[in-house]
Amino acid sequence: MKKLIAIASVGGHWVQLLRLRPAFLDFNVIYVSTHKNLKETVNDKTFYLVTDANRWDKIKLLICFWEVLKIMVKEKPDAVITTGAAPGLCGIIIARFIGIKSIWVDSIANVEELSLSGKIALKFANKVYTQWPEVSDSKVLYFGNVLS
Repeated sequence: MKKLIAIASVGGHWVQLLRLRPAFLDFNVIYVSTHKNLKETVNDKTFYLVTDANRWDKIKLLICFWEVLKIMVKEKPDAVITTGAAPGLCGIIIARFIGIKSIWVDSIANVEELSLSGKIALKFANKVYTQWPEVSDSKVLYFGNVLS
């Protein structure tokens, strides 16, 4: 069975990632997030906790990047999927450099344009999806939203 790492920050990003679970049925899914209590939401699945980081705290961002890198080297996934934010972007960037396919699903909150992380993800991810048809173009795909 192929291995998938699913990464998202706590809050809406995590909720949206969990809504994608029906698409993960053919995978051994490993979850990664920023709050220890989220392990309870994925039951018996492997769960890793990483440092919550953002663009304003460069030290935490570097720590998060290192933690995600260690997880990916250990788990050797076939693919990475994320709904954001910083930990997911770290996963997307790492995936590109170690030859792993990756998918970025931009948050439904980004109605008019991709998030800043989504814009960065465009440079690294194999596929980038938006949840709004108005945001889609030749590089950003739309196939509906995950919170309908």
